[in-house]
This record gives sequence, C-alpha cells and structure tokens, in this order.
Amino acid sequence: MELRKIKEEPPITSNIPDEWFTPKTNNLAAREAVVRPSLSYWKDTWRRLVKNKLAMLGLIFLIFLTFMAIFGPMISQYEVGDQRLMDQNLPPSKEHWFGTDDLGRDVFTRTWYGARVSLFVGVVAALIDFLIGVIYGGIAGYKGGRVDHIMMRVIEVLYGLPYLLIVILMSVVLGPGLFTIIVALTITGWIGMARIVRGQVLQIKNYEFVLASKTFGTKTARIIRKNLLPNTMGPIIVQMTLTVPSAIFAEAFLSFLGLGIQAPFASWGVMANDGLSTILSGHWWRLFFPAFFISLTMFAFNVLGDGLQDALDPKLRR
Repeated sequence: MELRKIKEEPPITSNIPDEWFTPKTNNLAAREAVVRPSLSYWKDTWRRLVKNKLAMLGLIFLIFLTFMAIFGPMISQYEVGDQRLMDQNLPPSKEHWFGTDDLGRDVFTRTWYGARVSLFVGVVAALIDFLIGVIYGGIAGYKGGRVDHIMMRVIEVLYGLPYLLIVILMSVVLGPGLFTIIVALTITGWIGMARIVRGQVLQIKNYEFVLASKTFGTKTARIIRKNLLPNTMGPIIVQMTLTVPSAIFAEAFLSFLGLGIQAPFASWGVMANDGLSTILSGHWWRLFFPAFFISLTMFAFNVLGDGLQDALDPKLRR
C-alpha cells in the first residue's frame, strides 16, 4: 500500500515554473565586452607613457622646441645676422621679445636658430652612436668568445682617451666648427650604446627562438637583424633619448669654450659665452634665455628617457 501511494504522488518538479528552465542565451558580444582589449607591445608602451605626466610634459616641450627651431626664425621680422647698432643691448620688449645683444641682433631669432644647431648636433650624434654601437655591440655579443674579448679591449682603450683632448685635437686638425663637434662627439660616444647592446644580446642569444633560427641555418646578419635587435629596442631607445641631451650640452660647452660653433653663427653655447661677459652690466637676458633653454631641453630629454624606460620595461606590463 505504501509503495503504491508513493507512486501516485505528483513529481516534486511539477510546481516549478517552466521559465526557470529557459536556457541562457550565449551572448558573445557581452562576454567579450569585459575582456581587456588586445594591445600590441608598442600600443601598450604608449598607453603607459601617456600616464606619466612628467614624461608627457617633456615630450610636449620637445615638440614645441622642434617647431620653434624650424619656424621660429621665420616668425621674427629680423634675420639672424642683422646688426642694428642703434638697438644695442635693448631689454625684452614688444619689438624684441628676448631683447638684443651688443651688436643690436635680435636674441629671439638667434635663440631659435641656436636651437636648430643644438637639435641637429644632438640628433645626428645620437643616430651615429646608434648605428656604430648597435652593429659593434651586436657582433661582439653574438659572436662571443675571442671575438668579444678583442672587441671589448678596443672599447676599453677608446674609453680611456680624454674627451677634451680628442676635441682639441679635432679642432686643430679639422678646425673649429659644426662638423668637428659631430666628429668629436661620435669618436667615443658610441661606446655606451655598444655596451648596452652587447649585454642585451648576450642575454637573448640563448633563447629558444634564436637557437631555432641557428638550427635552420639562418645567417648571422639576419639573426641579429630579425631576432636580436627587435628584442633590445627598449634599452636602445632609452639610451638614444639620453644621448641627445648629452650631445646638446657638449656642443654648448665646447662652443662656450670657443672650440665649437664660431661667431657670427648662432649657438646656445656661443650666446651664453657672449652673455656671460655682460651679466654684471645688467644685461641679464643675453645669458638667461640660452641658459634657460639648454637646461629645459636637457630636463625634457631626461624625464622623457625615464618615462620610456618605465614604459618599455616588460616587467611592469599589466
């Protein structure tokens, strides 16, 4: 009796609404909406660089500096070499925004013309250091052994040469000028780049993808170009951003000493040298503007380099 009674009782699920058993729709778009968007390495680097306000401020200033170096002399109504003896040592005004020097030349025009020279020297020196340093350091790190030992001894010999002595010798042989400065900066300037590239290549050359390329008989030049260098671009870019301000300061320093750009051509170093002798006379603007832009340019490159170093570090990627 009890068994039959149990069989006649209605199922437990008979009181459950049918809508409870409606299958959930497979909304693919809704699922993908919460997933982090796919970013390449360089897009992620830019995203992290934008979050660094100080680095972006430096980048904005460098863009402004480049723009004014190109178009600044065109904005002014005065030429870089115009001498107006009636307008000697005028303070900043509506007619002369940065004042004039002892020959009546417009300091605003000469400042931006000097920016052309400084940026040209910095960028060219950085590019030459990049080419020599990457090739030299890449070969030394990839070959290793005796080749690496000999190449590093050459670097140590060059590193021991006094920098100022090289500049003086170049000035005596080639004569002071823009070409002499670039040659003097690049004779030993590529050593730092070569050391960084060598260290990175020594670390990466034993990775699996490099060993696979060797197994398939890929040539050394192609392995360095396709496998090793792309994976060392982060430190290389950071080193280049730090090489540019060093070259700019070196050019200003050499021009200040009279070993670089010669008058009447404008350079921040030449302008600072000319303005230093008149600072006690109250003509502060002649030294202030070139010194200000030298300092601000070096600061901008350094904070941008620090920001790139953090942005390019794969360990900080989220």
